Amino acid sequence: MAGEGSVGIVSPREFRFADPPGQLELDCGRKLGPITIAYETYGTLNAERSNAILILHALTGDAHAAGFHAPTDPKPGWWDNMIGPGKGFDTDKYFVICSNCLGGCRGTTGPYSINPETGTPYGLSFPIVTIGDMVRAQRQLIDHLGIERLLSVAGGSMGGMQVLEWLTRYPDVVRSGICIASGPHNGAQAIAFDAVGRHAVQADPAFQNGNYYGEDGPVQGLSIARMLGHITYLSDETMRAKFGRTLRGKSEYSYDFGSEFSVETYLDYQGEKFVNRFDANSYLTLVEAMNSHDVGRDRGGVAAALARVSAHVIAVGVDSDRLYPVAQSAQIARGVRRSDLRTIHSPCGHDGFLIEVDQVGALVRDALRGVEGTQGRRDSAAIR
Repeated sequence: MAGEGSVGIVSPREFRFADPPGQLELDCGRKLGPITIAYETYGTLNAERSNAILILHALTGDAHAAGFHAPTDPKPGWWDNMIGPGKGFDTDKYFVICSNCLGGCRGTTGPYSINPETGTPYGLSFPIVTIGDMVRAQRQLIDHLGIERLLSVAGGSMGGMQVLEWLTRYPDVVRSGICIASGPHNGAQAIAFDAVGRHAVQADPAFQNGNYYGEDGPVQGLSIARMLGHITYLSDETMRAKFGRTLRGKSEYSYDFGSEFSVETYLDYQGEKFVNRFDANSYLTLVEAMNSHDVGRDRGGVAAALARVSAHVIAVGVDSDRLYPVAQSAQIARGVRRSDLRTIHSPCGHDGFLIEVDQVGALVRDALRGVEGTQGRRDSAAIR
């Protein structure tokens, strides 16, 4: 139920573009269209259209960032604790937009969508999309909404990759950026974890080379991929504190191959919950987009790409994050002319950017207050 500080009941919206022959030209060389983008908005766009903020979601997120779709919804949007009246992204001041990214499975065109040429879901015939393709599709939405310049773009993890792509691709369209728990590209460890997850999905006999629509699909493989991913989102400290070696609902070890430990129960639950809401082909598509992304590609390298950013940027790292260590945020801050480096102190690992609401809220408010008149301080002060 909506409470104090909630944006309340929100309605999902759709924007369709790229109808043939005006398809979107993708980085892979193929064309895609028509395209539907699912999005939501919170707050009111001012008369000058100068208070718009674009929120960019992580790998398994969607357009439903805040509020409720119905009074009976058990949970609000995925960043509800950050978006609303008086919150970090204060909807009394700002017009906040969040869209489901291209290739997703929560309303925006992706592998599960119907291919107009065949009348069946795209499946693995869906084009390989990039972070750059996602951002160019988002630009179409922003133009549709009549917004010439965004006050800010903000996001964590894969959302942070999109932030950097917005800042480098459209430097004159964005006034500020908040890049959280992300980096200019994935490192070898992140790619390796993703590769194991991809193999788990593809090795599931129910995957059927991506042509599983109308059937159960690769439930086991996708569940395993999610379990593996979730391990990387947490820190060793958090896992020891939450689970330790506690057994699963019993006092003695059973000497079998079942899930004996409470941490296994937790992972089983995360995998089961995920397969009930996400499409396996979309998972493969978005993971590939993350792994293939390099903000410095075709821009003379990372340093040259970041040097072209004219917006004020706050680069935020989580000190226990093993997927995107603080050093990657520091690289962003060093490369951008007007920037601040901030560190979130958290035992929660990569998920700290979603959990540490007070710290993230403080840095967001600071970033938005500093959009005008910033002198581009370069410091490494931490939010405490």
